[in-house]
Order: sequence, then C-alpha cells, then structure tokens
Amino acid sequence: MRRLRNVKIVATLGPASNDYEMIRALHEAGADVFRLNMSHGDHEEIRVRHQIIRQVEKDLNSPIAILADLQGPKLRVGTFANGSEELEVGASFRLDLDDAEGTLDRVTLPHPEIFAALEPGASLLVNDGKIRLKVKDCGKDFANCEVIAGGTISNRKGVNVPDVVLPLAALSKKDLKDLEFVCQLGVDWLALSFVQRVEDVEQARELANGRAAILSKIEKPAGVKAFDEILKASDGIMVARGDLGVELPVQNVPPIQKQLVRKCRAAAKPVIVATQMLESMIDSPMPTRAEVSDVATAIYEGADAIMLSAESAAGSFPVEAVTTMNNVAAEVESDPIYREIIEASRSANRTSVADGIVAAAREIAETTDIKAICCFTQSGTTAALTARERPRVPIIALTSLKGTARRLCLTWGTNCVMTGEVERFKMAVVSAARAARTEGFATEQDQIVVTAGVPFNVPGTTNILRVAPCEERLIYRTDPE
Repeated sequence: MRRLRNVKIVATLGPASNDYEMIRALHEAGADVFRLNMSHGDHEEIRVRHQIIRQVEKDLNSPIAILADLQGPKLRVGTFANGSEELEVGASFRLDLDDAEGTLDRVTLPHPEIFAALEPGASLLVNDGKIRLKVKDCGKDFANCEVIAGGTISNRKGVNVPDVVLPLAALSKKDLKDLEFVCQLGVDWLALSFVQRVEDVEQARELANGRAAILSKIEKPAGVKAFDEILKASDGIMVARGDLGVELPVQNVPPIQKQLVRKCRAAAKPVIVATQMLESMIDSPMPTRAEVSDVATAIYEGADAIMLSAESAAGSFPVEAVTTMNNVAAEVESDPIYREIIEASRSANRTSVADGIVAAAREIAETTDIKAICCFTQSGTTAALTARERPRVPIIALTSLKGTARRLCLTWGTNCVMTGEVERFKMAVVSAARAARTEGFATEQDQIVVTAGVPFNVPGTTNILRVAPCEERLIYRTDPE
C-alpha cells in the first residue's frame, strides 16, 4: 500500500482497536507498524491481535510490521492504610522494606536493589514526578527523605530513580516469559524498556536468537549517557519521552531528542519518536496546535517513525489520530524547508562500497529524471543505507524474505515489495521495473535506478548500480554479470 509520505506511523493497539475492522481501518488510514504493549493484555489477547494484523496484511497484500513492547522492571511503592496520604513540602518521609501498610510518615518500597544503589542527595520521583523526594540518609533497607515537591501519594504509584544506575536487568521475569511468547508468535521488532547499558541489549539479542530485531527504548538518563554503545548494539531506537521527561528536567528532552535522532540517522538505524504526540486526541477529534507542531518537529528532524500510544489504543478517535499524523506528515514533507533541513543534516561519513553505491544512487536520482530507487536487499541493510540518504525520490525495497519486508516498514521512505529470488542482475532489473510500474511509481516511459549485490542472496554485498528504463520488456545485448 503506497504512502504519500516517507515518515512511518506506529499505532498502539488496545481496547479501542481490538477487532479486524478497526485494525484494517488504522492501516488504511496510515499505520505502518502496530505496537503490542505487553504491559496490558494477557497472552491470549496478544495472540488474537497478532492474528488479526496478519489477516489484514494478507487481505490487503501489504507488509505490516509488528512491534512487541516489553514492560520492563516496574518500581512501585506499596499500599497505604488510608489508600492515600498528602505529603507536605519540607516534611520527612521514609521508604523501607517493611511490609506494613503505609502512613503519612512511611511506605514500603519492595525493591532492595534501589536501596543498595542510593546515596544521600539522590532524588526519588513518585507518580510520574509529581512528588519529588530527596534522600537525606539511607541504608540497605531504608531511605529517609525530605519532601521537595509534595502532593497525593497513593497505592502502588511508580517510582523513578534518575540519579543512579540501578542494578536491575532490563528484562524482568515477566519480560522473559513475554519475550519467548512473542518471538514464537512471530513479531518483527522487540522493544526493550528502561535500557540503561549495552548489556541489556546483548541479553535480549541472545534470547531472541535472530527471531526479532531489537529496538532499545531510551527513557533513562543512564541510557542517554551510554547511548553510543546502546545504538551500536541495537537494530533500532525509540526516544520514549514519557519517563525521560520525568527523570530529566523537561527542558532537556527536546535537545536530547534531536541529538539521538541525528545519531540514529548517521548509523542508518530506524528511530521512533514517541509519547504524548497527539495526547488530546484521546478525548477529542481534533489535536491542539502545539501537538501538531510536536509531530511536525519530529518529521523535520528526519525521524523514521512517529508513534501513537493511548490515542490509538484507548482513545475515542483512533482512526482520526492516525489520519491526523498522516496529513501532518504529507504537509511537512511537501515543504521546501523540509528538504533544506534534511539535506543539511545528512551524514557524509561513508566508509564502504555500499555507502558509495547508495550515495551515488541518490545523486543520480536527484540530478536526472529518475522516478525511484529500487534496491534488492536480503537483510534490509541496503534499504536502510538508502533511507539514510533521505533521497527526494521513492525507495522501493525488493526482497524475497517476508521478515525483511516487514521489518523495513519501520524505516523511512521504504516501500516494501515481495519478489522472487533472482540469480542474475538482468532479472533483478526486470523485477525492479515491473515493481515500479505495478506499484504506481513509474510508467514505461520513465527511468529508475537499480542497486543490488553480486553474488545475489548474500547479505552485505551491495556493489552494483544501473539506470534502467521501465519498459515492459527489457532486452540487453550484454549481460552485466
């Protein structure tokens, strides 16, 4: 299904988007990737959603990526005898391992690993940062704190610890079970929550064992600090601005977003900008002007994808939210300033033959009347490198591997087309011309650029480029191989 924009849209499924008709409507409205949030719904509900997505994919003959988002370790306080308490600024409050119900003076925090990592002066944030505590003194089973920002604290509210790297694995016991379940189910991307160190990514990769690509969510200061190593070990990145905006001063988030997006683009790895993009559309059919500007900013930065969370999972207007994102993307990408920004931020760090081939393909396409860049790809690397160039013409990614076609649904500008295996470059050109015509990118009078690797069906061998006509019958006097 051809899109009239390059940035991809990720839509989270939930109670508001749970049946065939709605999921199909979301895809037709513009959703390229569906996110299954493992924090909500049991395995049977996730299985049913997965089956529906694959049925929509089959019925529309359109590759769809499925992203399973693991919950990650959730740190929460215990319960209160009165259900909640009101903490005043300047008051003392204690967190400990005592199972007794909480009072105005204390509550249990059943996570000894937090106390092991705390130091005096560290901050503790409760309930998405609405309550801020400062540690005065602490031990292996307690932390005596001062209330810096007060408010209502109630049962099982979440706790963030921004100042220290916690000795917590990114994968909880629940995550380990969920990971194996979704990998057996056949998801395309696996999102890891609260990644703090490169070892978190390596553990997940070992467990996934090639069954899904690994996407790291950056939502902790430790993840930002170790980002270069995390990026190198990951297949993709999500800038998860929710917890990031809790654990860091909110004014720090926009520049961090820009920095991470640029690094991902330079590495040719897809990056999603997520959280609260059209938050008001949970209850309203129209977004705020500020939300539209936020979505547009991510697109101007060159993000591969923008994401809807509760807007499509639990909101009253899921299709309208996807449609809004689609319309904003189409409008931004038609702005001449968009091209200026994208081209000014293009990375020039090219070190391989494949880098040179895709850069040449873009330059040829932009200086002559070329309608599309067609790249044959096994692993998806060639298409990702082509997308890094952010060409002005469409990218057609041709592959014989369904898993590759699905994973590329997250990569900027890629239009994925399934094709049979080809053994000779001449047949690759014929297949590319046919795909360009069939998908509406070119006519018989037009030309395309074709890139591929010889020998065929070997990942990482991109080494050939040809400008070819889109005629229905392509006859070559000589075989380039």
